[in-house]
Amino acid sequence: QVQLVESGGGSVQAGESLRLSCVASGSLFRIVAMRWYRQAPGKQRELVAGINAGQAITYADSVKGRFTISRDNAKNAVYLQMNNLKPEDTAAYYCNSYAYYTSTNWNEFWGQGTQVTVSS
Repeated sequence: QVQLVESGGGSVQAGESLRLSCVASGSLFRIVAMRWYRQAPGKQRELVAGINAGQAITYADSVKGRFTISRDNAKNAVYLQMNNLKPEDTAAYYCNSYAYYTSTNWNEFWGQGTQVTVSS
């Protein structure tokens, strides 16, 4: 069906920046929404940011003003620019998408995750 591949994670110091990328491929007919989630050890997975087909954007309160989500429809890609990173941003970050894989069938898809580690 649809595969999501993330990249751009790494280890940085507090205050530094990272940019995550996620590209969708496969039997992709149309992407409805793309989102970034994160999960820290021992915690539930949480929504970080999302952008839908109409470019409406949402952010978790904890990242507002520091993270920016953007989307390139031509490349079937979504990006997460993360500035002023904090140790509490340390987590595995997952790309998520609601997408049609035929003209009438849709599903929710997840990437494999990319680790972000922020040290103080």
